[in-house]
Amino acid sequence: MRWLLIVAGGCGVLAVGVLADYLRPGLPPDATASYVGRQTCVECHREESEKFAGSHHDHAMDLATPETVLGDFDDATLEHDGIVSRMFRRGDQFMIHTEGPDGQMQDFQVKYVFGLTPLQQYMVEFDRNETVAENEIARLQVLRISWDTENKRWFYLRPPDVADKLQPDDPLHWTGIAQRWQTMCAECHSTNLVRGFDDQDLTYHTTFSEIDVSCEACHGPASLHLELAERKSLFWDRHHGYGLVKLKGEDSEPQLQACAPCHSRRGLMDASYQAGDAFCDHFNLELLHEATYFADGQIKDEDYVYGSFIQSRMYHKNIRCTDCHDPHSLQLKFPGNATCTSCHQHAAGKYDTPAHHHHAVGTPGAACVNCHMPTRTYMEVDPRRDHSLRIPRPDLSVQLGTPNACSGCHISDQLEKVDADKRDELLEYADWQAAIEAGDESLAALMRATDQWCDEACEQWYGAERRRNPHFAEAITAYRKGDPDGVDQLLKIAVQPNLQTPAIARATALDELTADRSTIVRSVESAIQILADPQQEPMVRAAAIRLLTASPLPPTAMWRQLQPSLSADSRLERHEAAVGLARPAIYHELSAAQRRQLDTALLEVREAMMSANDRAGAHLGWAQLCEQRGMEAQAISAYETAIRVEPLRTGARPNLAALLEQLAQRDRGRVSPETLQRRLARAKQLRSEELPLLERDAGLVPDNAFLQYRLGLAYYLDGQFDAALAKLERAVELSPEDANFQQALQLLKEKLAQP
Repeated sequence: MRWLLIVAGGCGVLAVGVLADYLRPGLPPDATASYVGRQTCVECHREESEKFAGSHHDHAMDLATPETVLGDFDDATLEHDGIVSRMFRRGDQFMIHTEGPDGQMQDFQVKYVFGLTPLQQYMVEFDRNETVAENEIARLQVLRISWDTENKRWFYLRPPDVADKLQPDDPLHWTGIAQRWQTMCAECHSTNLVRGFDDQDLTYHTTFSEIDVSCEACHGPASLHLELAERKSLFWDRHHGYGLVKLKGEDSEPQLQACAPCHSRRGLMDASYQAGDAFCDHFNLELLHEATYFADGQIKDEDYVYGSFIQSRMYHKNIRCTDCHDPHSLQLKFPGNATCTSCHQHAAGKYDTPAHHHHAVGTPGAACVNCHMPTRTYMEVDPRRDHSLRIPRPDLSVQLGTPNACSGCHISDQLEKVDADKRDELLEYADWQAAIEAGDESLAALMRATDQWCDEACEQWYGAERRRNPHFAEAITAYRKGDPDGVDQLLKIAVQPNLQTPAIARATALDELTADRSTIVRSVESAIQILADPQQEPMVRAAAIRLLTASPLPPTAMWRQLQPSLSADSRLERHEAAVGLARPAIYHELSAAQRRQLDTALLEVREAMMSANDRAGAHLGWAQLCEQRGMEAQAISAYETAIRVEPLRTGARPNLAALLEQLAQRDRGRVSPETLQRRLARAKQLRSEELPLLERDAGLVPDNAFLQYRLGLAYYLDGQFDAALAKLERAVELSPEDANFQQALQLLKEKLAQP
């Protein structure tokens, strides 16, 4: 009995100690964590730190030093578009002699570098003045001249689909806003980034806690974790746990949402994101738009993984990034097919065998990823795998013209049938697809033959069962082609369960339906049905709201449907509801109390927009919301700021000109003639400034119907009626189904008395 008493006494003492430790004063419930840097992590997490060293996250960004610069700066040269750029050293500085923002050849110092492999990029700082503190970064521009780390060569990173020389005033020029670090790169290449743009003096004061993607970028600020660890307590804090975001657990979502902000193609809604926050509270994921994805959701342009992965069966089976990738080194956990068979541990010979893949062991066709995660090359040298992890569907290729992994390999068998002068341009599957989209019928015929051959092989190997499930691509393609039942097909997938059709596809279906007024009317009931279901994902609810606010639903009914969304948990849903209800036809029919509630919600929208206050679009969007609500002074101020922030961008000037003309008309007889004259003179000046910018854009993209339409309207307002007629006719030719284009052309013809 004595030993039982001893054990019981020991347990009692332990229990008292544990209880005392748990109940002793801990961190305040409202304590806020701050960033402390990875050097504080190393002491306890040495193994993770060693894996992180040398990783892509470690080399996401760095100062340009002899240790970090991989490119040849030993007086090397590169010629492109008639420009000869020279890379050289000036003492400890890395320099480039190239075309500057004024079109003149100049010397620029490379101050920072991006990346490790397969390419490294280089950055130049501009506009540094006495107002920019030592720990702040002024405007950074990313050079298009890049270093191919695999082949040890300089190359010019040309924008997709741009064959001509970029002019210095082009946003795509390396000194333009599309190549600006702060707007395009910074938040995903550094930790705890604060953009710090002053939209009054147009100066950046950018800061970060660490220059690369470090521990706290994924785990969150660690000061509370550090404080708790130093207490040497038996338990972590009862209010704050162990002081970091919990990325492990049965649910994969916390980890996926920690990776998604940087590994997704998305818009920024709120810049205060920290690890652990909900993705849809800070970002708006791009849907399966035609320019970015094929109709079946395969990648066309860069999507950065997340938009693909959430389409996959793996995602719906709770698989997460670290099932395949080491979270610190970022390398695959296993070599070759073992990455897949580590989970797919079925009976021997089910998958990793010729009986399944029908290719010789050791050949490219025997690799799981080549069939289920085919690559597409971006940035000229960077092949990336499609993370939708799909079964190849050559039958859909035959039916819809979508890609498939089988044809991706076997299309090269057709090269001998291609004219010799084309072969050098068809290095990859994507090159064939681009040429076919551009109208090359001879290549299209070869592609169809290859798709058919692959489909027949799959039929022989796997039987008809492989086609057992319909695919959302069939509905999207039918609608885009104008098939009579395309609307009904889209409506069907829009309301399907998530396991049957992924949320991103259902949201895409709703967005497609929003493009045409006649389909909007038919889709209202489905949108209402979706909003009535609290289990619907935020991106689907947001798409339903966009459709609903574009519908002719009466204001009272619209308010009844959308008012609950103004207080939704998801910021994405709140924002879409607030912006939709701010439309003039709705806003001005609301009661004073309803308008006050909506105006309060729109303040959050403004805060989100100003997260990107270095872009004209942020101020343009807010100006329109102000104008719609009759807040003319605020609208004018925001339009002027948009013009000042991005003087070479179109859009703000004609909007402001129209507003000033409306005010001049409205206030005639109520304000002085001098005030009226100033407004009209400013409007005329704005339209004059806009015209050459529209001519530039329409000339760069001559097959874009909307740009031709806008230029036609601008010519009309400028009194150039013949030029207006030509552009409106071109817009109708490019997009004959657009009622607005047709109406504008008809009205102009009537004005010119043409039949």
